[in-house]
Amino acid sequence: MGSLDMKRLALKANEMRADIVKMIAEAGSGHPGGSLSAIDIMTALYFGGVLEYDPAHPDDPGRDRFILAKGHAAPALYATLAHAGFIAREELATLRKPGSKLQGHPDSNLCPGVEVSTGSLGQGLSVAAGVAAGLRLDGAPGVVFTLLGDGECEEGQVWEAAMFAAHQRLGKLVAIVDENGLQIDGCTAEVCDPGDLAQKFAAFGWDVVTVEGHDLAALVQTLGEAKERAVASAGTATPRVVIARTVKGKGVSFMEGQAGWHGKAPDAEQTAAALAELEDQRKSIEEAN
Repeated sequence: MGSLDMKRLALKANEMRADIVKMIAEAGSGHPGGSLSAIDIMTALYFGGVLEYDPAHPDDPGRDRFILAKGHAAPALYATLAHAGFIAREELATLRKPGSKLQGHPDSNLCPGVEVSTGSLGQGLSVAAGVAAGLRLDGAPGVVFTLLGDGECEEGQVWEAAMFAAHQRLGKLVAIVDENGLQIDGCTAEVCDPGDLAQKFAAFGWDVVTVEGHDLAALVQTLGEAKERAVASAGTATPRVVIARTVKGKGVSFMEGQAGWHGKAPDAEQTAAALAELEDQRKSIEEAN
């Protein structure tokens, strides 16, 4: 993609970061850290020409599937779905409110574009593997992407699913790990060190690539290549995992690299400071060549 397209994507990511801050502040609760770290990945998937989807027909059988395994990062998914046309942007202000489509974790019965209700960490990769297996059995089109957290990879079920997917050669499956190095209790290396995730997935029989998780051009290329490989495999190759190295709270300096912002809403002063910083970033993107 050209530089103009990259600028468009950068502006999109910036705008969705602002939406995340606003909706969590309005709700008074939520998970900003992991939502902000994931938003460049979401931007590349939904607006970088990777995912096949139609917001007017969210259940189109030819669509690609995206499953947010780290369901607490729902604000990132909701912002993305709003910008992609699945829901109205005005609905973002209803996050976590009674009767809203936008609950604290994604609910597939309420929100268009949500493939699976998630939030119980460790289950998303299993569900994604099952969907990929089902698509192959049906001879149906579509690739399955799922986004996990690195803290989530401390769950044993992740590795059961990884073993199953490799054994079954689920080539339609692409996992992405948002590797920001932090979880609710602190550094993943100190809480329960998952080790070198690239080596670990490789040992389980997966094809592994790594990418800078805030480089939009690299993300579009890496995820696009994963999609092309999955389509070409006809569902019979080894699954691929993309390890995306990210920063928790990316885009808001006082949240970056701070485990305390895993699940905490900013107050009015912090919200104003975050939005002002993001506005400065937007201006810098606009002014860049």
